[in-house]
Amino acid sequence: MADPAAIEIENLSKSYAGVLALEIERFLLEPRSTLALIGPSGCGKSTLLRLIAGLLRPDRGQVRVVGSAMTPETRRSLQLRMGYVIQEGGLFPHLTTAENVALVANDVGWTRDKIRARIDELFELTQIPPALLPRYPGQLSGGQRQRVALMRALMLDPDLLLLDEPLTALDPMIRSDLQDELKALFGRLRKSVLFVTHDMAEAAFIAGEIAIMRAGRILQRGSFQDLARRPADPFVTEFIRRQRPLDLSEVAG
Repeated sequence: MADPAAIEIENLSKSYAGVLALEIERFLLEPRSTLALIGPSGCGKSTLLRLIAGLLRPDRGQVRVVGSAMTPETRRSLQLRMGYVIQEGGLFPHLTTAENVALVANDVGWTRDKIRARIDELFELTQIPPALLPRYPGQLSGGQRQRVALMRALMLDPDLLLLDEPLTALDPMIRSDLQDELKALFGRLRKSVLFVTHDMAEAAFIAGEIAIMRAGRILQRGSFQDLARRPADPFVTEFIRRQRPLDLSEVAG
């Protein structure tokens, strides 16, 4: 039997104060695939991630994660199957690196030995030096904080990773290094990944597929080449044109 879709959405909508923020008839993320969500600020990208993560409740429609419907009763168990990384990491400033990474594992009752073994595995995956374990977030660089946040998201070995503009606040050199690391990591882990960004070059480099959003709706979905060469809406052409120039050959893979 085939694995269930990592994410499946039907007739989903969300409004704030009577203003429609999101409306998606159908959305599917296949297992072990990476999709980038991109669009202007306020287009619904973060709202969609929060609905998938169970942090918001939709006005209408359903979200299914790894084959199970997101409901108040299933929310906790499904959240344990996801890793979530937000802008600037979202680390707790009063906890050390080790305590931040182990937070959920402690909550679900992992033993100290199991936590330590998993942290040792994650050091290799995320290129975080063990010397950072006793440090607090304020003692880390921006790139280190994001790597620690990624470690925390991967701690329970989740089926699905949700990343909400995790590289936005970083300087260009660190951001470029982390883009390389994320692409390699996603290829190695073969997890399902939904990656929100506002940078088309980043989306094209990291993800195999891109979905462009506007005003709460997905206008078009496909590879960067599909979007650039066969735009389904004038906004798609304009959005790509306003991004920094991209060489199609650089993102062909």
